[in-house]
Amino acid sequence: MAERENRRGRGRREEETPEFADRLVAINRVSKTVKGGKRFGFAALVVVGDQKGRVGFGKGKAKEVPEAIRKATEQAKRQMVRVPLKEGRTLHHDIDGRHGAGKVVMRTAPEGTGIIAGGPMRAVFEMLGVKDVVSKSIGSQNPYNMIRATINGLTKEQSPRSVAQRRGKKVADILPKRDEAPAAEAAEA
Repeated sequence: MAERENRRGRGRREEETPEFADRLVAINRVSKTVKGGKRFGFAALVVVGDQKGRVGFGKGKAKEVPEAIRKATEQAKRQMVRVPLKEGRTLHHDIDGRHGAGKVVMRTAPEGTGIIAGGPMRAVFEMLGVKDVVSKSIGSQNPYNMIRATINGLTKEQSPRSVAQRRGKKVADILPKRDEAPAAEAAEA
């Protein structure tokens, strides 16, 4: 059995993957009423990331909390997405994300701003490795929808390098010219 798992790549993959940090976002206790009383179960929502530009989320359900968290963590590791970060600390451009009734707005921020985000969004940014971002959740406050909307927005982000490659230009042609503005003002004076 173990040999079969290795051939598929499952056995080795756990050892090769870099260490991930995980954050428990929500635990929900659900009950089912049966003839003898109530049966309780737990649902966990976990965000996992390497804090270097990869993040994923997962949900797990079980009769015990630790088992639900373990299932959610495994699912999150399987569903990770890579997000390009500017200078390894913030987003390249402003983004809107949507999922259901949840809508989030994420904006780049200058160095030293920190993570300005509410609950579930903060967990995603911390696990992603973002240091400076300003964000706002509009609409649904359900943590599941907020996380899905955040990750939906993050998957839309594009780095200048990918845009330049797609358009067949150089990165310098795509980025705004910051040096010319002060030089032009100095010439006028």
